[in-house]
Amino acid sequence: MNKNYTVIKEERLEELDGTGFLLRHNQTGARVVVISNEDDNKVFQIGFKTPPKDDTGVPHILEHSVLCGSREFPLKDPFVELVKGSLNTFLNAMTYPDKTVYPVASQNDKDFFNLMHVYLDAVFYPNIYQKPEILKQEGWHYDLESEDAPLTYNGVVFNEMKGVFSSPDQQLARVIQKSLLSDTPYGFESGGDPKSVPDLTYEMFLDFHRTYYHPSNSYIYLYGDMDADQYLEFLHEHYLKDFEKKDIDSSWEMQKPFEEVRKLEEYYPVGENDSEEDKTYLSYNAVIKDSLDPKLYLGFQILNRALFGAPGAPVKKALMDAQIGKDIQSSYDNGIEQPVFSVIAQEAREDQQEEFVQILEQKLLEIAENGIPQRSLEAAFNFYEFKYREANFGRFPKGLMYGLQMYDSWLYDDEKPFIHIKTNETFELLKKEMKTGYFEELIRKYLLNNFHKSIVVLKPKKGLQKVKDQEEAEKLRKYKDSLSQDEIRLLAEETRHLKELQEQPSAKEELEKIPVIDLADIRQKVKPLANEVGELCGVKVLWHPYFTNRICYLKLAFDMSFVPMELAVYASLLTEVLTGVDTNQRTYLELGNEISIETGGIAATMDVMPKDVHEFLPMFILKTKCFYENIEKAFELLEEVAFESKLNDKKRLKEIIGQIYTNLKISLTETGHKTASSRAMSYFSEYAAYREEIQGISMFETVKGWYEDFENQWETIAKGLQDAAKAIFQKQYLTVSYTGKEQKPEFMEQALASFVQRLYADETDVKKVQVLCKKKNEGFATAGGVQYAACAGNFAEQGFEYTGALKVLQMIFSYEYLWIQLRVKGGAYGCMCSFGTQGDSMFVTYRDPNLAETYQVYENAADYVAEFEADERDMKKYIIGTIGNMDLPMEAEDMGSRSFHAYFMGRTEEDLQRDRDQILTCSVEDIRRLAPLVKAVVDASNRCCVGNEEKLDQNKELFDRIEHVL
Repeated sequence: MNKNYTVIKEERLEELDGTGFLLRHNQTGARVVVISNEDDNKVFQIGFKTPPKDDTGVPHILEHSVLCGSREFPLKDPFVELVKGSLNTFLNAMTYPDKTVYPVASQNDKDFFNLMHVYLDAVFYPNIYQKPEILKQEGWHYDLESEDAPLTYNGVVFNEMKGVFSSPDQQLARVIQKSLLSDTPYGFESGGDPKSVPDLTYEMFLDFHRTYYHPSNSYIYLYGDMDADQYLEFLHEHYLKDFEKKDIDSSWEMQKPFEEVRKLEEYYPVGENDSEEDKTYLSYNAVIKDSLDPKLYLGFQILNRALFGAPGAPVKKALMDAQIGKDIQSSYDNGIEQPVFSVIAQEAREDQQEEFVQILEQKLLEIAENGIPQRSLEAAFNFYEFKYREANFGRFPKGLMYGLQMYDSWLYDDEKPFIHIKTNETFELLKKEMKTGYFEELIRKYLLNNFHKSIVVLKPKKGLQKVKDQEEAEKLRKYKDSLSQDEIRLLAEETRHLKELQEQPSAKEELEKIPVIDLADIRQKVKPLANEVGELCGVKVLWHPYFTNRICYLKLAFDMSFVPMELAVYASLLTEVLTGVDTNQRTYLELGNEISIETGGIAATMDVMPKDVHEFLPMFILKTKCFYENIEKAFELLEEVAFESKLNDKKRLKEIIGQIYTNLKISLTETGHKTASSRAMSYFSEYAAYREEIQGISMFETVKGWYEDFENQWETIAKGLQDAAKAIFQKQYLTVSYTGKEQKPEFMEQALASFVQRLYADETDVKKVQVLCKKKNEGFATAGGVQYAACAGNFAEQGFEYTGALKVLQMIFSYEYLWIQLRVKGGAYGCMCSFGTQGDSMFVTYRDPNLAETYQVYENAADYVAEFEADERDMKKYIIGTIGNMDLPMEAEDMGSRSFHAYFMGRTEEDLQRDRDQILTCSVEDIRRLAPLVKAVVDASNRCCVGNEEKLDQNKELFDRIEHVL
């Protein structure tokens, strides 16, 4: 290793198929970990301990701000330039309660070096010292449109946190952490409390950077197949050697254990038209030692699964049987120094507090004394062992997730970065403890006999958001009244000046300092599809031969094109009911245990795919994954789930419907951008309208009706489930999708044959499902403080054809026009757009303080496209960024899924290659030619907004109706 560093530790890491090196930079004491293996998806990250001392959100605001230009890269937004012009597989920054992390990843060596260089310059030499407007834009500022206008606050983080604080889930998590760890930095909101964000001064902001963003307080991580010495040398020569070692007080005293359990009550906002009944959140919370015990760290995850997380888990079941809330959730946050375990009853009655605690502790005591059923423990153990060994993190690079996990120990002990990565050893230790009473002792020690606990109750309060908004407005009014006319004039001038600065593009010479790779570095050909079509047992088999390390990924996909529309909602409910109810053979707890012991899980989902302008394909999918040797057992369980589930279990149906109701309500408001855009598209798109019926606001209204009138409707619901199952599980509709290379599909023939024999008789007198669309243009009022504003249309209906250039336009919109108008100037946390191959298109914002102004930006989008200007270098960047988004590395399961979707959507490799070629050759003229297409989408005037009820009321002329559904 490099001479400027001392190797402290070298360890073989079997789980990562590599070697881990722990280093110290000799001059500054910077901590460095290098993971050397053959993964070509390389990762770099630099993190700092950033303990907050107040609720101003300075760690979060600084995380945004350092990426707004630096010494070597002085342009306004290097982050955006990197997104536009790199092949990154990950590029972001994250603020946690006690650390701030800046990770990048890429498979391209040149690109990886460029990303690392820009990020290092950003954290050590940001422009914040020369440009106070960065804090105003990213954090907060007084906004005064004219001297006689009302004074308001604006800023990206300020608006983002208004959205966060609107969510009861997020608010509860914050209050829980504060209730247990109030004497530590965890007692403060590192993201920022909107009430406190305006207390942050420029000097406090700079001082936080001076204090914590120093190599002596840094944690640097390199992962993958690379010449680590080369990167370490660059790190030293270009950055670290210019700093001296510094004593930085970034540590804190751990919270002392309590002598008695603490109780705390808080309120969250609900709308004026909402009921406060059955809307209380009850939580039981405990501190679980510290995060430096690997056995406890993993053991408590297993315990949580066995007691609360698995289907039919005993403690959750006891609380559900007592009808405490609509759903019971548990969480184990082991990413902080003193991990926190919580049990939460969602949407309970306020008077159930004592009963909640009593039943919970009584059941825990009973299990601690009588023992956890061995099969349940074994199932929970296998669940996590499979999950850790498979290590499929979806779109997130493996190296990124391992690096973030290292902080769970490394941040609190410089010598221990690898203890939570070396899970093979820990699983072996825990396997030996399965029958020793170890897990029962965890219950006694940390949940029953532990006084470091809190009971937090979060109650609903009508009009609370309105009161907060009025208090904020009154505070600002008083402040403005205290100013002289000259000071008011100055504020208005500063507002105008900030907008002018935001309008000004970076100088060409500044932009050119961001290195850009060559188009020649980009793969010209698409990744091949793998669809080998065959037949087994009279059923079509789609084989995706990718290497899976002896894991079989299986989908039993049933075409629902001929299942009547009135059964679609029951099919959607069926996805939650299957594996969640008893079968003829077992209780659902026993079933869940078998599934976890024999497979990597069984799940039912619905997938709706667009095929053409008015054509779509709905599918019901049973999926599982297992080792090859377990395929017969996997099919036995799939058979049991599909054909022997008790779909008329009244008690379980009510519990499941209550859980769906609660979870849908939370997800529809927290991901309001998806809710609004999907709803807007449902006004004209049969594909979107079908999806809306099974997972959107329409589904929520259906579920709400079921829950509130359950006694009268439950028999109809049970019959609907049975009818849906019989209509779906027919041989004529089944395609088996199998991803795996080590065995040909024939290995499953015997197991599949038994399943196929159980399928219901094919119906012949069936009609293709039809969906009616109706334009509604709705605003959905919430108690939140921000908006999610969508508009949508279909360009194919207006005679326009899809082209790969639309992918490039999406990149241009997302990081040029929409980014500048809606995020930089408007203060929205996010803005996005999409253009579907069949024509469905949309624009939407995320946590947006504005409404009418946002729709005006959409109105002007076509003019921007018609007048679009870009030089050769800029076009190259947009193309590279577009390809980078498309070429994210995939695990074998995801590659199989990609091929599966292409097959059913009728997309060939030739189609994909044509799109790619159109992207690689895209020109300014190609973009300008898209202006009429964009105009057609916006002019369709399909609008939907999920947002603050007062804001919607002020802009009601934009909508045909305002609904109070959420």
